[in-house]
Amino acid sequence: MSLPESSVPIASLEPRVADPVGATPVQPPADMHSNRGSYREVLAHKHYRNVLIAQFVSNIGTWTEMFAIQLFVADRTGSLADQGTLGALSTLPIFLFGLLGGVVADRMDKRRMLVITQILAAAVAFGVVIVSLYPFSAGSRTPIHWLFALSALNGVVMAFNFPAWQVLTPRLVPRAMLTRAIALNGIQFNLARVLGPALAGFVLAQLSSTPLFAFNAVSFLLVAVVVATTPKPAPTVPDPRPVLSQIRSAWEFIRRSRGPWAVFLAQFLISLLAAPMVRLLSLFVIDVYQFGKDKAEASAGTLLAVQGVGAVIGGLALRHVPAWYPKHHFIPLSVAALGASITLFAATTQLWAGYGAMLIVGFFWIWSFNQSWAAMQVLAPDEIRGRVLSLTTVASFGATALGVFVAGLMGEGLKTWAHLSPGLATQLTVGALGVPLLLGGVFMLMHRTPEVDGMAQAPPGKRPTRNPIRAALATEHWPKE
Repeated sequence: MSLPESSVPIASLEPRVADPVGATPVQPPADMHSNRGSYREVLAHKHYRNVLIAQFVSNIGTWTEMFAIQLFVADRTGSLADQGTLGALSTLPIFLFGLLGGVVADRMDKRRMLVITQILAAAVAFGVVIVSLYPFSAGSRTPIHWLFALSALNGVVMAFNFPAWQVLTPRLVPRAMLTRAIALNGIQFNLARVLGPALAGFVLAQLSSTPLFAFNAVSFLLVAVVVATTPKPAPTVPDPRPVLSQIRSAWEFIRRSRGPWAVFLAQFLISLLAAPMVRLLSLFVIDVYQFGKDKAEASAGTLLAVQGVGAVIGGLALRHVPAWYPKHHFIPLSVAALGASITLFAATTQLWAGYGAMLIVGFFWIWSFNQSWAAMQVLAPDEIRGRVLSLTTVASFGATALGVFVAGLMGEGLKTWAHLSPGLATQLTVGALGVPLLLGGVFMLMHRTPEVDGMAQAPPGKRPTRNPIRAALATEHWPKE
């Protein structure tokens, strides 16, 4: 995104943060939020285009495997506890090893690290194929135990894969096109989320889960091959300090820099209040729409697909946002709009209305999530980007888990202590996620942080408008004729 002529480089305003070897100060670049280039121009970069296509195929494979594993476990045990255990085992390693993964990503050849983790992910996926083919005795829990182990192994691999993956895109496109490229990443992910379960349902109706597991395994190898063809990254200077000191330096960069800190808080708020809504969809459909278990699961899946469609539409709509519209206005506005759309969904009592609301949720979901992550990727210096993004990833996972836990307690409390009906209690619980997110977005919009875009704070005598409508319109940034 091009900056107004009145803006000044962020380096003159931000605290100076020592680089990984403590030799020179690391400062974000002045052109950090250029938003130039159409999607077609971004796709003209061959290596980015090839990786995007491979990633799309792999994400379809991941969604088909998730869908097929859920049905495999349901057919074997019918246990919701087993489903929850699978999910917990896949995410727990990210909490345990995610920060270490960021340190490793900043130390070693990032291309090699990605290739290695993709091959390891393929090996784990082929393990799932073997489990699905092995003739276990009827009623045996051995295949479930193997899936538990493989899920945990996959989580360990992903803890090291995520940091290396998040720093890949900045190597493949010019900095001025980075925001567009990250938007395309979000579009393909959500399109895969729509197509993956649909493909899985079709294949399972004709064959079995094994072909889906095999497709997912091969897709990881495809990504490994494509990533191996990308340009070799610049050599990194190893940081001699202990691991905890390296992580602390990344945290200090976030905490002491106004721009990254504002983006971090936005990401944390989104993860705390928006992401938990997805975990409550099945309960919402049962309690509010009063569907039985089987119809509820199908309807919840369709609601997720509709959200994915909305996200794809929202991602495509990003190209129409004016280049002069600053991120420090756009991110808070998107957060507020996401909170409003979640509140709208909470008010629905019919499935058709829920579909309409979820389409809007998906639209602003990608605006808020995608643009805040894009901002952090650009703000983080190359030398510590892996650690910075690992910190934000771990914090986001933790915020989501906390949000789900608190929302669950609130819902049960409304049913038990306030003696509300299950439907009303669940609606109020989801609304309790949306309303604070809306208010938080409005607050951030009124108290903006220009450093997100590399701009100076307004002089003391020229305070920016606190009017939320004028702030949403970004009137002070309108181009001068």
